[in-house]
Parts: sequence; C-alpha cells; structure tokens
Amino acid sequence: MDKPKRNMKTIASQKGIALLMVLWVLTILMVIALSFSSMTRTETYSTLAFKEGAEKKFIAEAGIERAIMELFYRIQNINMNTILEGSEVWKIDGTSYNGQTGEGNYSVRITDESGKIDINVITDANSDILRNLFKNLEIPEDEVNIIVDCILDWKDADDLLHLNGAEDDYYMSLPNPYKTKNANFDTLEELVMVKGITQEMLYGKGEQRGIIDFLTVNSGRSQINLNAAPKEVLMAIPGITPEIADAIINYRQDKEITNIAEIQAILGANYNLMSRYVTIGGSTTFTIDSIGNKESGKAGFGIRASVIIKGNNQYRYIYYKSPAIIKL
Repeated sequence: MDKPKRNMKTIASQKGIALLMVLWVLTILMVIALSFSSMTRTETYSTLAFKEGAEKKFIAEAGIERAIMELFYRIQNINMNTILEGSEVWKIDGTSYNGQTGEGNYSVRITDESGKIDINVITDANSDILRNLFKNLEIPEDEVNIIVDCILDWKDADDLLHLNGAEDDYYMSLPNPYKTKNANFDTLEELVMVKGITQEMLYGKGEQRGIIDFLTVNSGRSQINLNAAPKEVLMAIPGITPEIADAIINYRQDKEITNIAEIQAILGANYNLMSRYVTIGGSTTFTIDSIGNKESGKAGFGIRASVIIKGNNQYRYIYYKSPAIIKL
C-alpha cells in the first residue's frame, strides 16, 4: 500500500512542477508580448511624428516658393496704377501672409534686407541705432554698452579695446577658447560668439522676438529703408518716436513712400536728427520666413531663407536654414 501512495505523491509533485513551468512560460510570453506591443506602438508614433514633421517641412517650403513668386509679381506690378482686389502685391516690411495647400497651411513674411540694421557697417559714428534697438528690446543699458562695443571689437581689424569691449585676451580665457574674428560677420548666428550675447537674446523668448529678426549682414548699407523697416527698427532710428513709427507704418499701408518729402510732416522737426540714417530705396535681397503646419498640428516647422532676386525671373539663395526658430 505504501508504494502506490509514493507513486501518487511523485505524480502530484511532477504535475505541480509542470504547472509552475507552464505559468513561467506564460509569464515570459506575456512580458515579450507586452514589450513587443510597447515597441510597436513607440515605432508607430515615431513614424507618424516623422511623417507629420516631413509634411510640415514641405508645407513650409511651399510658403518659401510662394513668397519668391510674390516677389516676382511685385516687381512686375509695383508701379501699376490699378490692381484688382485680391491681386495686391505683398509688402516687404515683415507683414505676415497666410496660405493653404491641401490639408496644410503656412504663414510667411518677406522683409527687404534694406529695412534691417546691417551689423557689418556699424561703426563708432553710427552705433547709436544699434544701441537703441537693444534698449527698445528691454536689454539693460549696461549690457547694451558691452554688447555694442564687443560687436565692434569682434569685427574690427585691430586689437585695440573699446571701453566695454573684448578682444583675444577675453575669448582665449574661456573654457573653450577662440580668437576674435577681426573681420565682418558672415551670418547672424556668429553673434552668439560675441561677449554678452546669448541664444535667448538672439532668437527671442516666448512671444518676444530676438535680435536676429532686425539685423542683417546682407544689405551693405548704413541707411534704413523706411518702406521696409519693421516698427522695432524704425524706433531704433535716432529721432523716431513710437508715434512717428506708427505714423510711417500707417502711411505705407496704402502706398509706398517714393520721396521723403511725402512724409516730411510725419517726421517733423526730428528729420535733421534722423536724416543720415534713413532712405526710401529698396534692395534686391530679401529674407523669407515661413512656418508650415497641419490642421491638427500644434507646432509648425520653420524655414528662413535669404534670396537675391535677379532679372529674367531668376533668383539665388544666399542663406537657408531648416528648421529655424521663427516667431510670426
């Protein structure tokens, strides 16, 4: 009688071990299945995000191409006495325009480089306009003096220090040392290498636009085109108050300024102070900012391009950044 009992216990024990093994196998299979499911979901979301990002990029590129087309249209029609409603030429003062393509939409603006401050032509004699811009963007005055003097030291050919400037001695003492360029800026992004200028200052923070929107290295002129300058640049011109800036912008809503005499009443007695800083002539170099988005998208894809418009409907890119930080 003892032997059958022992056999039954052995069989029961073996069944228990088999059950545990089955449970362990099921557990492992469940973990593998859950891991695979999680990995698949992650890959799916990544693919969808990549697809949507690519679509937004192409939509932003469509905005760039539309702006170039509008520039050619502007050249052909800017002097037309009568233009049909809906066929108006686009402004080149940073005015934002919207367009639709399929399920996507884009916001785009064009700014004539002549309406910006060219940092390569800033000298001690005309640096007031650059100081005013920084002050109007709420940068403390002591920082403004450092930044402007350091910009001048960065691009001048000598090793002499401005009062608040910096030369090789400062930059070579940094954890990652480098020397001053002692030449003109090639791009505005170089500004972050200059003492006192931060990424936040260059590109802006929140809704606050950065200095990159109001500066250029492509105009080659010290005078600001009143037809193209954004309000921030107008207000940086010595003698132009916020009220005068608003009046200039309101005046050019309906027509371009063809002669300074047209707005002499707007400029008033301050004209003598601002006269050496202003002009009404445009250039052939434009910066285009475009943001592409989907109807369901939360964040758009930004592209910034600078183009030179040539004759015979030809153009040439001199700058292209994708993606770019853009605030419209």
